[in-house]
Amino acid sequence: MAFSPSGEYPKAMTQMDDTTDKTTDNSVLWRAVAARRYLGSVVYAVRSTGVYCRTDCPSRRPAPAQVRFFSGPREAEAAGFRPCLRCRPQDALREEDDLKGLLGLLEAEDGGRTLAALSERSGLGAPYIRRLFRRFGLSPRAYAQLRRAERLREHLKAGAPVTEALYDAGYGSSRGLYSCADETLGMTPGSYRRGGEGVSVRYTLFESDLGPGLIAATERGVCALRFGEGVGELAAEFPKATLTEDAGGLAPFVRAVRAHLAGEDKLELPLDVSPTAFQARVWAALQTIPYGETRSYAQVAAAIGDAGAVRAVAGACASNPVALAVPCHRVVRADGSLSGYRWGVVRKKALLEREQRARLEGAVGEPDQM
Repeated sequence: MAFSPSGEYPKAMTQMDDTTDKTTDNSVLWRAVAARRYLGSVVYAVRSTGVYCRTDCPSRRPAPAQVRFFSGPREAEAAGFRPCLRCRPQDALREEDDLKGLLGLLEAEDGGRTLAALSERSGLGAPYIRRLFRRFGLSPRAYAQLRRAERLREHLKAGAPVTEALYDAGYGSSRGLYSCADETLGMTPGSYRRGGEGVSVRYTLFESDLGPGLIAATERGVCALRFGEGVGELAAEFPKATLTEDAGGLAPFVRAVRAHLAGEDKLELPLDVSPTAFQARVWAALQTIPYGETRSYAQVAAAIGDAGAVRAVAGACASNPVALAVPCHRVVRADGSLSGYRWGVVRKKALLEREQRARLEGAVGEPDQM
């Protein structure tokens, strides 16, 4: 799947307030309030007025010292706060239910994947549905395609025949599958089921300040960027793929990686990865974390509008196959301490120190804010 980032990522500001609901940390929440950015059911309450609001409420911003955050309207009301009449935060619960219902329709392929079809099937207005999915981070069509691809991979890995896996995953015809197989699997379903048989993957090994590295690419883009791993791990992933060493052909990618490690803030590589729907949302959020900064797992969860998905965010980071290009090393614990890293905590520490030092020394300019 060709992968590109989208959306805005809030910057860290303050430490968590002791009165804050511990579903996420206070820094990202206050940043969202200041930017009037929607964070799902999360609400903030103002002590001086006794009112709670959505994070994107258009009302005047309160003083930070007057603010408490809650995971939802029910928690705010249980603490004695009443809903804002302007932004109607209690509607967030209905919106979450509506989104769940729409995702259910897409899972069942019931009602089609277009806004018009979803509107007709659900009875909800198309502009309202568009707004819900914009906040969700994926379009209805993209979500449906990713979920079908997930189911297809599961069936194929379990050894199901291609035709059976095709229909069980929700594809209506072989034509429908093969028209988007290259987009979702990077290969034909048969090749995927046979461990990548017939697929050509080029790779090269290179030396870096972080130790030995490996870059591998299909004809669509980079499918692996790793440190401390050799060809054996790549071969285990697709045991029947044709692996060909191509140092010359992949040299531009190696140069880009080395430049990034030397202080170049942006690393733009064509990617060929196949994320799940949830991974796609998380990896897009990771790509918006500015060079030289970090975010906590809770902040990433809040940024994708799913504050309770902290553990799932950690899992999505751990499954990232392309180091640096999807900068999962910039995610740390809420207290700022380092957590696990697929390619070693020592490398994670070195990367963060390198990026922070480069930014302090002025090697990297201020990041663009979306």
